[in-house]
Amino acid sequence: MAFEGFPPLIADQLHYLLNHSPDSIKIENVWSGNKINPKILDRFTLVIPYCLDNIKWDVIYNSEYSIDAPDFVFGPDDEDFVPCSSTIVPDDDDDQISSLKKALSEWDNKDSKRLHVLIQGFRDQYVAYQRRRVGQVDDDRVKFEISTVLTRKGIEMQMVSGIDKPEEVKFAVPLVMDMNINKMMVVCPWKHQQKIYLQVVYPIVRKIESTPSAPRLKLVSSSELKALFSVDDVKLPPWMNEMCLAEYLPHLEETLERQIQEAVSAIDSRRSFIEALTLFLGRPLEADPTFCRQATFLTASGQFTFMVHFFFSTQFPKQQPTLVLQSCQHLNQSSVPVKSNLFTEYPWSPRWEVGRMAERVCDFLTDEAVNFKKYCNEVVLQH
Repeated sequence: MAFEGFPPLIADQLHYLLNHSPDSIKIENVWSGNKINPKILDRFTLVIPYCLDNIKWDVIYNSEYSIDAPDFVFGPDDEDFVPCSSTIVPDDDDDQISSLKKALSEWDNKDSKRLHVLIQGFRDQYVAYQRRRVGQVDDDRVKFEISTVLTRKGIEMQMVSGIDKPEEVKFAVPLVMDMNINKMMVVCPWKHQQKIYLQVVYPIVRKIESTPSAPRLKLVSSSELKALFSVDDVKLPPWMNEMCLAEYLPHLEETLERQIQEAVSAIDSRRSFIEALTLFLGRPLEADPTFCRQATFLTASGQFTFMVHFFFSTQFPKQQPTLVLQSCQHLNQSSVPVKSNLFTEYPWSPRWEVGRMAERVCDFLTDEAVNFKKYCNEVVLQH
């Protein structure tokens, strides 16, 4: 993003934070606190991913006294969150508290890394703060779940409550931690490490209430990962009575690992199919080189020239590609090239060799070109 309006030193710190944070931090609600020149921006809200949701912290610089460290305003639901306090973090994190206090007391506004150090340190303390809050919940099941999964690296948890909703505890459990999805790609297109989480939501059950129900479960990943693998296609194993997370997770992770490996292998299958098409349609005009999810070919039927767009799902070859034809010679009344409807049904079997798949698709295109040309002519005659 651009940092117009910010003093150069603040802009440098923002730039370093956004480009070096392991989380996809964003900025919103930029404003000025400068009474002399209100066009100078020195305050903003950071939107920080946490527990598969976002927390928002205001960062308040004073551009009139630029050598001072900024102030921080945390969320309205976290009034008792006091960073750099030994009541929040365990004793063995005293070194982190000391380093954060030093970063504030010995603030160097010319050091572009300082804001990043503070935000990362505050976020680490926020993780500990939420764990302490969840650990104080009077719910035996939640306490038991915490005791069984806390050894897993990267777990985040959060108390969730509202005026019109009951208290809940939310867990964000990172899965398949031994599988580096980024490194499985021949060419990695992602800036951040791709991760998959299981969101687990427990309603708080008091001791006088009935037997606790099964938690709400949902797989979550970054939107970027969907180009390779969609967690929406994963069927979660059933949650059995009296089951706990420590029992549930191994089977789920085994299923995920197998499906991710299949998704990576499917890239090669799609690439092989696109290469097989070149024997009939020539080289593609364009093609997705990373995930092989799209390809466009230029072809002709007699004097009629048209393009064929192929769109591949992550379920290829189980699910056949979707086709769209686009004329190079006909425009509609909006002066836009005429396109066909989506073709999703035509001769196909995932058991065929890619060469036969390509041949059968091209046979279909040969027959359909006649109908598409007729359709294009009708569209032109209508205006």
